[in-house]
Amino acid sequence: MPAQEAPDLLTTKELAVYLRKPVATVRGWRYRKVGPVGFRLGRDVVYRRSAVDVWLAEQEKASA
Repeated sequence: MPAQEAPDLLTTKELAVYLRKPVATVRGWRYRKVGPVGFRLGRDVVYRRSAVDVWLAEQEKASA
């Protein structure tokens, strides 16, 4: 069985685990429009891993 690849789409909970932040923090970022860009997919909000990585790079650059 091949190793599973990381999913391209992350749920809010998966994003919180990925960023090591509480789910409430991620939701607050979305509400205030300061976190990574997400979008609705049915009832769920999902985030593209590539967009999250771009956002993280921007945060790192801004704090340097």
